[in-house]
Amino acid sequence: MATRKVTVTLEETQLDQIRSLVQAGNAPSVSGFVQHAVSVALDDVAGWGAMLAEALAQTGGPLSEDERAWADDVLGGPAQSAA
Repeated sequence: MATRKVTVTLEETQLDQIRSLVQAGNAPSVSGFVQHAVSVALDDVAGWGAMLAEALAQTGGPLSEDERAWADDVLGGPAQSAA
């Protein structure tokens, strides 16, 4: 698999923790740790997306505008402007 070098900004404490894991032999390298973390996060997002799609299919389809507005209000999501 092809890889490409990128620059990522982390909090100093996060980087210190990652370096400690590498030094203890619990991660192959800082890059290896970040690659694994990104892979896990992508799998997590895909899993949640699939679970949401299945739940919506079982409960009547996508949210209506009223349901979405209610959820945004309850969960503190973005305010929707009335058009």
